[in-house]
Amino acid sequence: MDLPVWQSLYEELKDDGFTVLAVAMDSRGAEAARPWIEQANPGYDCLVDQEHHVAELYNMVNVPQAVWIDEEGRIARPTEVAGSSDGFRAMDRNDFSIPDAEAEKIAQGRAVYLDALRDWVAKGEASEFVSQGDDVRARQAQPDETIALANANFRLGQHLQRHGNAAEGIGFLREASRLRPESWNFWRQTADLDEVGKSGGPEFWARVEALGDDHYYAPVDMPGMPR
Repeated sequence: MDLPVWQSLYEELKDDGFTVLAVAMDSRGAEAARPWIEQANPGYDCLVDQEHHVAELYNMVNVPQAVWIDEEGRIARPTEVAGSSDGFRAMDRNDFSIPDAEAEKIAQGRAVYLDALRDWVAKGEASEFVSQGDDVRARQAQPDETIALANANFRLGQHLQRHGNAAEGIGFLREASRLRPESWNFWRQTADLDEVGKSGGPEFWARVEALGDDHYYAPVDMPGMPR
């Protein structure tokens, strides 16, 4: 979901103790993310995670993804897609329109997710949408050796990029994406730093089409969420 949606929810619920902390994952740094943040003019804090520490810590592979964290700093709902879906894949790329049926599903999914957040703010740990204890641990994907190696390649690639060795750096970034192909964050940042392509161009759509029946956004396990 875009920043204005979060701004609206923040304004609605801020007096009930709810806040939003938005994190832009952009290897190009604050200046690349600044125009988007300034255009939205949010009332909540927006950070830029150039090193992708947040993605690594919470095992995030795409945007937008979210983690619900309560007043005690405990995860109330682990990393998942934040109200978005694969409906965008039905978009007409000439006029950017989306078929009515898909647009309705997108709107429904967003409404379900926002209503779940409202329920959590109102009821706390009594909300049916909250995970606790072992359930949080079971639902939070854990990094394995391959993911750790992908993270190391990504970090080294970024370091080389920023210190004048772009050619070698892009090789490590590509290797990170190869090791962890499900990470659209890795691929997107690599494409934006690579001279051969941009993350929003034809290369992106070709990669989406290559998914076939696999998901771009993993479905959110939440009552009422359209399938």
